[in-house]
Amino acid sequence: MSREDQALELGQVFRRLFRTLNRLRGRDTHLGGSELSHAQFELLIELDERGALPAGELAAAARLSPGTVTQMLDHLAVCGHVERVRSETDRRVVVSRLTPAGRKQIRAKREAWKEHWDGALEGLPESDLRAATRVLERLGAMFDDGPPQQACEASASASPTGSESGVQARQE
Repeated sequence: MSREDQALELGQVFRRLFRTLNRLRGRDTHLGGSELSHAQFELLIELDERGALPAGELAAAARLSPGTVTQMLDHLAVCGHVERVRSETDRRVVVSRLTPAGRKQIRAKREAWKEHWDGALEGLPESDLRAATRVLERLGAMFDDGPPQQACEASASASPTGSESGVQARQE
């Protein structure tokens, strides 16, 4: 298989993975009251790794809107996973922080995912895992840079294309 064919195949697999992740997030909207969504779990991880944060910083870290994060934090607080308190450094700011129940939830969910993760990677040589890591890092950096800029060539005053002309001819 040529390098070009391998790169094309990688792109197709990456798109399938991306669609699968989107479906995972879509299923989040159908969870029961006490179940954690993937996005809520990501918020808990941010709080676990970075400590207490204001909703705005948490929204930026999770790449979600502040309004969405506020609603999610409300739910997480009701479930006992986070608590909202005044910042110790600036009393005007409210921060969210993990509760012991939130930390327990993170541990449990990580353990469950680790089983799936280990099973999916079972039997792969370390060299393949290192190569996959490098590829994903490069792809991540590419997406962080944003899409390539393209000029819009279509304009409102452009003449109809052949297919549009054909549609007009059939309607007459």
